[in-house]
Amino acid sequence: MTQFAADVGMPGASYEDLWRWSVDDLDAFWGAIWTQFGVAGEFDTVLADASMPGAVWFPGTTVNYAERMFAGKAGDARAIQQASEVRPLESWTWGRLRAETAAIRAGLVARGVGRGDRVAAYLPNIAETIAAFAATASLGAIWSSAAPEFGEQAVIDRFRQIQPKVLLGVDGYRYGGKDFDRRGHARHIADEIGAELVPFGYLDGTGWPDGFADHGTVLTFDRVPFDHPLWILYSSGTTGLPKPIVHGQGGMLLEHLKKTYLHLDAQEGDRILWFTTTGWMMWNFLMSVLLGDASIVLYDGNPAGEVLWDLAADAGVTTFGTSAAFLQACQKQGVEPGRGRDLSKLTAVGSTGSPLSPEGFRWVYDHVGTDTWLFSTSGGTDVCTAFVGGVPTLPVYEGELQARCLGASVEAWNEAGEPVVGEVGELVITKPMPCMPVGFRGDEDGSRYRAAYFEMYPGIWRHGDWLELTERGTAIIHGRSDSTINRGGVRMGTAEIYSAVGTIPEVVDSLVVDVPREDGESWMPLFVVLREGAQLDDELVARIKRAVREQCSPRHVPSEVLEIAEVPRTLSGKALEIPVKRILMGADPATTTSLDGMANPSSLGYFTSLRVSP
Repeated sequence: MTQFAADVGMPGASYEDLWRWSVDDLDAFWGAIWTQFGVAGEFDTVLADASMPGAVWFPGTTVNYAERMFAGKAGDARAIQQASEVRPLESWTWGRLRAETAAIRAGLVARGVGRGDRVAAYLPNIAETIAAFAATASLGAIWSSAAPEFGEQAVIDRFRQIQPKVLLGVDGYRYGGKDFDRRGHARHIADEIGAELVPFGYLDGTGWPDGFADHGTVLTFDRVPFDHPLWILYSSGTTGLPKPIVHGQGGMLLEHLKKTYLHLDAQEGDRILWFTTTGWMMWNFLMSVLLGDASIVLYDGNPAGEVLWDLAADAGVTTFGTSAAFLQACQKQGVEPGRGRDLSKLTAVGSTGSPLSPEGFRWVYDHVGTDTWLFSTSGGTDVCTAFVGGVPTLPVYEGELQARCLGASVEAWNEAGEPVVGEVGELVITKPMPCMPVGFRGDEDGSRYRAAYFEMYPGIWRHGDWLELTERGTAIIHGRSDSTINRGGVRMGTAEIYSAVGTIPEVVDSLVVDVPREDGESWMPLFVVLREGAQLDDELVARIKRAVREQCSPRHVPSEVLEIAEVPRTLSGKALEIPVKRILMGADPATTTSLDGMANPSSLGYFTSLRVSP
């Protein structure tokens, strides 16, 4: 960060001054990212159109994300370390990663995959998955992945929208010592989405099928226009299918170079671990560290207890990235990271997925090390990065994110659309960023995209988080301002949960909210209306939870299932998720919604009585 400031003619500048320059002069800042961090090719114009949505970045240029990833990497240098409940700790060199990527690329080409085609992956967090992504990107094809623990329907709902040519499907995975067979799931998903299935033998150790990943080919790269799609991620709302968010090659490349070199401070010799699955944007973020000079560490399996701290010691991890929920679980379980293991190389801990409580901050400094750089970050699937988070040159304040990230014109706005400091407001972005989506797949007129981010404040990105900016420039995230369910960083729309619960005959209606708590965790109650004569006994609760686990994901199983007489709804029939969430957080019902606009205003009384709940 310090060197970058000097290189752009601001030696000795404060971070606040550097940030202000980065958002006031977007052309100079993003042009400097391109130049300083070795993106191949020249450009004439940085930002041809600053409209939101519709910004036009680096017109006429061509890039390839995977080409920049492999650029300048020595074949014998370490790229990846990986461990899982299936495999012991092992290393991949850049030479091996290049060879595996070239082999998978050849297999994709043999199956007719080329520029613009979609490759879907139902694979775990292992090195072969990264090679498959790099192979896809090298072709100018479009990547999309889902974690094997996702239920069939959740995966089908995502992948069917993108019409992939190929599905890379794992045979199973191991979690908590138990094997989960996914061969039938993979076949059924492939059939439902109309894709050719390429199986991968992970549990049985067979790898790719004969004739798919043949070694000996040379890895080449197809440079594509700056805004050509790189991958498709998914963010869900209250209604409809998950939104397939398309990110461009160039936008993601520049954003991730910025994050890797400047905010993560990942340098040669550093080893970066961030626990994630392939269904969370943090997988894409971790993989992007390979754009720089550091190596990464992967883990696939149950992270509970001390397994990740053991891996950090064994792999010589320098940056330990995880979720706030994991750190708080360690605190409650009495985990002692430094007991019986050597964590002398560990200098930084990153936290994301949900706000980290002040107690969580204290635990890290008390139990990991007083000289640790603890950085909490917040961003989203929508941009596959963080808006606010770590700055290696700034102090850390308990319970606060260090600063707004470079190039991110972040503000907190009140209900009148005015920027505020020292107050909680809507997190907005007032100027474009290259990593903003190029659109949603299938949204030909852009209406879904505009409705998702620009409906509340036309021309301004509204993210859906409550943000407080302090006088000293730090930030505090106060949870979601919309009704998206965010569990450990993995988002799922309430519509998907309602669909799963709707398969239970005894349930005639339901409402789910995710309520942040003071300890940094969240309480996710599911409220159900039962048909006449049904009883909410342990057996029914178990079936409801099982339906959510199997059809959505294990992360989105409700904390509690509670019976209600009716779901609060507007006169037009819309469930009042956000008002219920605010009531459970302590708000006066009269301030959360217009009672005159409700079909059943008396239904809010029940939720008021729960405000002192967990």
